[in-house]
Amino acid sequence: MTLCVTMFMSMLDNVIVNNALPRIGQDLGTGISGLQWVVEGYSLVYAGLLLTGGALGDRYGRTRVFRLGLALFTLGSACAALAGTIGVLIAARMLQGVGAALLTPGSLAILGHVFTDQRERARAIGLWSGVSALGLSVGPVVGGPMVEAFGWASVFWINVPIGVGGLLLAGRVLPAIAPRERRVDLAGLALSAAGLGALVYALIEGPARGWTDTRVLVCAVAAAVLLVAFVLLELRVAEPMLELRLFRDRVLGGAMLSGFVVSFGMFGALFFLPLLMQDVLGWSPSAAGYAGLPMTAMIVLAAPLSQRLTTRYGPRLPVALGLTLCAFGLGGLALYGGQARYPEYLWTLFAMGLGMGLTFTPVSIAVLQRVEPPQAGMASATINTLRELGGVVGVAVLGAVLTYRLNGALTENLGRLGIPPGAVGPAADALAGAGGGSGVQGSGAAAELPGPVRAAVEGAFVEGVHLAVLCGAGVLAITALLVTVLLRPAVRPAVPDQGGEPASAPLTDARRG
Repeated sequence: MTLCVTMFMSMLDNVIVNNALPRIGQDLGTGISGLQWVVEGYSLVYAGLLLTGGALGDRYGRTRVFRLGLALFTLGSACAALAGTIGVLIAARMLQGVGAALLTPGSLAILGHVFTDQRERARAIGLWSGVSALGLSVGPVVGGPMVEAFGWASVFWINVPIGVGGLLLAGRVLPAIAPRERRVDLAGLALSAAGLGALVYALIEGPARGWTDTRVLVCAVAAAVLLVAFVLLELRVAEPMLELRLFRDRVLGGAMLSGFVVSFGMFGALFFLPLLMQDVLGWSPSAAGYAGLPMTAMIVLAAPLSQRLTTRYGPRLPVALGLTLCAFGLGGLALYGGQARYPEYLWTLFAMGLGMGLTFTPVSIAVLQRVEPPQAGMASATINTLRELGGVVGVAVLGAVLTYRLNGALTENLGRLGIPPGAVGPAADALAGAGGGSGVQGSGAAAELPGPVRAAVEGAFVEGVHLAVLCGAGVLAITALLVTVLLRPAVRPAVPDQGGEPASAPLTDARRG
C-alpha cells in the first residue's frame, strides 16, 4: 500500500498540473514555452536521474534511497506551492523530479524483493502498475476542481500531507534491503542529463526562436554529441547506468519501446488538451477536469484485465491492443474542431483510457520476468526512465509540432486581417494566458483580443492540435505493429507447467535474445 500510494503521487504530479497551466500563465505572466517548462522541468529531471536513482538504491539500500526521494519530493511540492515567479516554480518542479527519480526505482524493486512467488509478484505488479496509470488519469480530474476552488498552488499542496504520511509509513512497514557494492556512473549521469536537457531545450525553444536560431542549433548539435557519447560510454563501462545489452532481448526491447511510446502519445495529449478545453472551448478548470472521468474509469477497469491477459497469454496481446486503442483514440481527436461538443468525442477518451490501462501492467511484468533479482533495480529504473523520457519527448515534440503549425496558420489568418507578422507571437501567448487576467472563465489576455483576432488565434491553435495528435497517433500505430513482431517469439504465458513452475524463465544473460 505504501509503495502504491507514493507511486500514485509521483505519477499524479506528471499531469495534475496540466489543468492549472492556464491559471499559472495568467498569474505568472508566461506563454506556451514557459508552460512547457513547468511540465518538462519535472519530467526532464525525473527521466534524467531515474537510472542514477536505481544505482544509488543498489549502492546505499533501496529503502533508504526511497525514503530520501519521498522527502525531497514533498519538499519540492511545498516550494512549488509557494512559488511567486515562473523561474522559482520551474526550479521547484525540478526538485520534485529529483525526489521522484530516487523513489520510483526502489518502489518496483522492493515489490520484487517482497513478493518472491511469480504469480503473487505478477498480481502485485499489476496493482502497482494500475495505480501508476490511475495517477496519470486522475490528475486532470482532481486538478481541475482544485484549481477552480483553491487556486493553482493547491495542486502542489496536496502532495505534502501524502508525502509526510508516506514517510511515516515507510519507516514502519518497508523492509530493510541490504545494499551491495556498486560504482555510481557519474560520467553517464552527466552525459545523459546534459544531452537530454539540450535536446528538450532545442525542441521547446525551436518553434518560438526559429529552428535556425544559433542557440537552438547549438543545443541540437550538443544533444546529438552528448547522447551518442553516453551510449558509447555505457557499452564500455563495467557497471553501466543503463545496460544497453538488455535491448538485445526481443521481449525486453519490445516492452521498453511500448512504455516509451505510450507515454510519448499520452503525455503529449494531456499537455495541450486542457489548453484546448479551457482557452478555445471556454470550459472551466473543473469541467475540463471532469471531462477526464471516462479515461479514468477505463484505466481502472483495464488494469486488472491486462494483468489476467498477460498471465494467460503473455504480454503481446494486451500491449499491441493497448497501443492500437491509444492510436485510435488520439487520432480521433483530429476529427473535431473548436465547436465540438463533448458527447461527440467522448469515445476517444474511452479508447485512450482503455489503451493505457492495457499497456502499463504487461510492460512491467514482461521486464521483471526477464531479469534476475540482482538486475531488478536497474530494470525497474530503465523501464521507468523510458516511460518518463517518452513523456518528456512527447510534450516537447508534439508541443513543437503544435507551435509550428499554430504560428504558420496564425501568420496566414492574421495576414488576411491586415495584421503584421510581428503580432503572431503575442497573440499566440495570449491564448496561454500570458499577460494576466482575473483567472475566471473567458478572462485573461486572450479574452481582451478583438473578436476576429481571437477567432484567428483559436482556429490556428485547433489546427496545431490536429497535426500534433495525428503525429502522435501515427507513432503509436507504427509501434503497435513493431511490438506485434517483437513479442511474437516472446516468453510463453506465465502459467504452471506439469512441474508446477511458470513456463517463462527470467533472462539470466543480458546478451541472450
